Amino acid sequence: MSRCTMVTFLPFKGYRPSLKGDESIEDRVSPPYDVISGDYLNELQNKPHNVTRLTLMPDPDKRYKGSREQLESWIEDGALVQDDDSFYLYKQTFDDHGVTKVRTGFVGRLKTERYDDGNIIPHEETFSKVKADRLNLLRDMETHLESIFGIFEGFSKDLNDAIAKAAVPLYSFKDDAGVTHEYFRISDKDITDRISKELTDQKMLIADGHHRYETALNYSLENPDDEMKSYVLATLVASDDGGLVIWPTHRLVKSDEISDKSVISKVQKRFETKEVDSADEMMSELKDWEMGLMFRSGRYILARYNGGDDPMWSLDTYVLQELILKDIYKSDEDKATIAYDAEYPSVKKRMDNKEYDLAVILNDPSLDTIWKLSMIGKRMPKKTTFFFPKIWSGFVFYKMA
Repeated sequence: MSRCTMVTFLPFKGYRPSLKGDESIEDRVSPPYDVISGDYLNELQNKPHNVTRLTLMPDPDKRYKGSREQLESWIEDGALVQDDDSFYLYKQTFDDHGVTKVRTGFVGRLKTERYDDGNIIPHEETFSKVKADRLNLLRDMETHLESIFGIFEGFSKDLNDAIAKAAVPLYSFKDDAGVTHEYFRISDKDITDRISKELTDQKMLIADGHHRYETALNYSLENPDDEMKSYVLATLVASDDGGLVIWPTHRLVKSDEISDKSVISKVQKRFETKEVDSADEMMSELKDWEMGLMFRSGRYILARYNGGDDPMWSLDTYVLQELILKDIYKSDEDKATIAYDAEYPSVKKRMDNKEYDLAVILNDPSLDTIWKLSMIGKRMPKKTTFFFPKIWSGFVFYKMA
């Protein structure tokens, strides 16, 4: 089998919302399917044309034939309109710890290929149970309703300038988290051709949406004779984009098997450590350490691991997973429960309320470290990265049949 030698990123005839009456784009869109709480999902699905009525409304047999019928009815009644071949520009303006930033993504269809071809690079582990449901969604809908999020090297200044001039505004709104979402269309053929051409000699790192990408790849392998089904909807952000922000995802641990005192003793034998008097002191010094440990008992430990030849030992989430969660808490033997939270104030509140035995606070991940490890084939523990803000769904769909 011949090996693919380039990333193929193409424009497509996107289906997108045609707003009627007093309807707003906010009525149509949603965060990704896997981060929506029950109450919020009910609120979204009460809106007659919200994307979650397609992505998260399975039939009793866990298939999506009813959702497919809804999609077709939206097209028939004009709730969705189809563009000529286009790329889309997606800007998100947000607050990052007191600093206003703008992240710009380019939305198109990305050719799926196996990871070992070396052009599409994963960075996190995935789990088959999640992928099974999303594969049923693709089989029944024959439409990519949500986008993966990828990182690429970037475009030339001339092309970026041309894109900015050619982008036609479509939608704009601010969500409840204070993030402003702006969507634009780029249909000038000269510019769309240049976008595809400049990407052909670049690699793409999957930032978010590993499950969706692998599901799309499996779907394309099920349909080897259908070219349309060999692509996935993708939003690509340049690696030097000023709004490319990665937050850490902190860990919360609950276990009846081991005491704080015992855990601290084991950590002090394996790690270089420093005990401090308060959470504020721990946070003020965290950047000089690998992680901070907040215990139910009120003790605070800063820790770093010095050892191991494998480059994975340079990654805090891997050190945490192997030496604390697995080795001390035996999490892989179901002797501990692990929760995840990207917001430090929320973690602090949970610990103040004695909800967990331990919180592990991490520094912001380094994109350079993630890129280098990914390029040598390393897969990181889940929740190693939290790219903020999330890529929302519902602005445009890639329909394959």
